[in-house]
Amino acid sequence: MARTHPLNVLATLDRARTQRYHLVAAAIAGTGFLAGAYNLFSVIFACRLIGRVYYADETATPGELRGQLPPDAAAALNGVAFCGTFAGQLAFGWLGDRVGRRRAYGFTLALMALSSAASGLSLGSEAKAVLATLCFFRFWLGVGVGGSYPLSAAIIAEYANKRTRGAFVAAAHAMQGAGILLGCAVALGVCSVVPEADHVWRAILVAGAAPAALSFYLRTKLPETARYTALVAGDPKRAAADMSLVLRTRIQEQVELDVSVGRVDDEWGLFSVRFLKSHGLHLLTTSSACFLLNVTYYSQNILQKDLLGKLGWVPPSTAASMGAVQEVSRLARAQALIALCGAAPGYILSVLAGFVVMTFSLLALAISYDHWTSHAAGFFALYNVTFFFANAGPNTTAFVAPAELFLARLRCTCHGVAMAVGRAGAVLGAFGFLSKGADSKYASGIGTRNELFVLAGTNFLGMLMSLFVPETRGASLEVLSKEVVYESIGMFMDSNGE
Repeated sequence: MARTHPLNVLATLDRARTQRYHLVAAAIAGTGFLAGAYNLFSVIFACRLIGRVYYADETATPGELRGQLPPDAAAALNGVAFCGTFAGQLAFGWLGDRVGRRRAYGFTLALMALSSAASGLSLGSEAKAVLATLCFFRFWLGVGVGGSYPLSAAIIAEYANKRTRGAFVAAAHAMQGAGILLGCAVALGVCSVVPEADHVWRAILVAGAAPAALSFYLRTKLPETARYTALVAGDPKRAAADMSLVLRTRIQEQVELDVSVGRVDDEWGLFSVRFLKSHGLHLLTTSSACFLLNVTYYSQNILQKDLLGKLGWVPPSTAASMGAVQEVSRLARAQALIALCGAAPGYILSVLAGFVVMTFSLLALAISYDHWTSHAAGFFALYNVTFFFANAGPNTTAFVAPAELFLARLRCTCHGVAMAVGRAGAVLGAFGFLSKGADSKYASGIGTRNELFVLAGTNFLGMLMSLFVPETRGASLEVLSKEVVYESIGMFMDSNGE
């Protein structure tokens, strides 16, 4: 049976007008996402340059590969970050429910900043030494990035009012697009002033420490979320005092909560029958939607290598006249255009429409694949439709829903589980389809056209799973999570009578 608590502080937060502290909370969560996206995305530039610097073949004649990172090395650089992200989502999700969102978030940001800076200082002058140290630091970078997912979502969801909560959580998540654009901008800037290729990739990676450090500083501007303090730590008076300072109004709280009930026993445990009945479907649908989305989202590289090559924006590795720095500069321009056309504006539409349009776009590419690869403009348009709608609904809603549906004391844990399952889908998407690129000498997978059919089917399943995610707009987190049933509306009046 749900507990009944007249918690004035939570009601005041739910009914508060959008204020400065909402923007601060969004900035704290958003800069963490920006830092994570920058650090995960910028490795594509590092891979290009490491291949040209440490695997260069100076004897290659025109038409032969001049320097390319071996597929096992490239898989290692991406794989360790995915593994770290997976571990971070689970570990810091659990930690956020134990020590508090604010403290755990500080750990993730510090780890992200330190690991990002250390990535650019990878030791050794030989390829194996550089890759080994880079993989080590990128694993811990991934742990920090992974931890930011559940903690950022919980912080902004628990600070926001119920009218604009979804928009604020989505806005914080949309900072991933800004992180990608920032990565392209930094790459272009570094390439224009640093002539040495081995210094370029290091500078790009080190720069990722700046947004993480900024977010670490910003988190000092707000106290722990009221919902954690009141519902998990069991101190509603402290929560009311903290929010009185934040809201600049007087909030009185007379209730003492017994948070020991259901804290660790079977009735309220994550693996309990009670949780399975109340939230099992929520966890299944959100996790499944994350998994299916990420299979497609991280398979976009199977289209990029064809798209960029067909448009002539990125030359093949056989282009003997182009230097490594110039090649990365052109790659950054191409990636920035894709982000501007497909990713950055795509965080504004609904999840169902997103999955539907992604499915039909991928089918259109798959059915007439040979036609589109010979018509660069059409290929570019359809590719960006897919990328736009991936971010328009599924990518955003898959992140927002887990932050709203679960109990306060399990919110970070469940969000971390959903995101970790999605990360498993990312691994399948990134490494499950090994296609042969236009300038690759390595083995191909099932073929790009067949992969597109598989991805279209994956999106259709994602669309079906999204139908089971409940609507959360305009409802209190405590009502959605079935944690608190409010006794009356009258007790929610704030100092302004609202």
